[in-house]
Amino acid sequence: MYELEPYYNWEDYYRSSEDELSPFYDVEEPSFEYTNQVYNYLIHPNWDHFGSRTLYLKVLFVNYEKNYAIIELIGEWNDAVENDIMNLKREVIDSMISNGISKFILICENVMNFHADDYDYYKEWQEDIEEEAGYMVLVNMPEHCLEEMKNARLTKYFWVLQYDKWRTHQPKHFYHYVNDYINNTLGTA
Repeated sequence: MYELEPYYNWEDYYRSSEDELSPFYDVEEPSFEYTNQVYNYLIHPNWDHFGSRTLYLKVLFVNYEKNYAIIELIGEWNDAVENDIMNLKREVIDSMISNGISKFILICENVMNFHADDYDYYKEWQEDIEEEAGYMVLVNMPEHCLEEMKNARLTKYFWVLQYDKWRTHQPKHFYHYVNDYINNTLGTA
C-alpha cells in the first residue's frame, strides 16, 4: 500500500496545502516519512490524515467559483467502528461547505472495505448542500463496498459512477463530465 500515491498530475492546478480555505492549508507533506498506516500497512506520506485511523484522503482539486471539490480516498471506510463519516464530515466537508462547496466528487477506487453504521451524517451532508443544487458522487467504488452501501441504504445519498478514464482529464473537464452525467440523467441538460 505504501506505493499507492494520491493522484498528483493535477498539482499544477491545485494544492490543498497552499489553499488558505482548505482544512489542509499549510500542512507540509513529508516526502519520505512513512508514518500513516491503515492497520499494519504503511501508506504513502502524501495522503492526508483527517482523524480516522483507517481512512485517508487527498483533496485533488477545488474550484470555489463552480463550487466543487474532487477528493481521493484510500483505506477502509469504517463507520461501524471508526465513525469515518463523522470525521470526514466534521473535519473536511463542513469546512468546504462553509466556503461554498456543494458538489463533492469522491474517487473511491482505493477504498478496500466499507462498513456501515448510522446514516445521520450522510443525511446531514445531503441537507447541507441541497439548497445549492449540490451532490455527492462516488467514482469507481469497488463493487463489494458498493454492495455494503446499498445494503445499508446509503446509496440514496450518492450518485454512483464508474469511470476509469478520469485521470485522462484536466480537473475542470472531469468535473464537466460528472456534472453532465448527472444533468443528463436528471434530464436537465
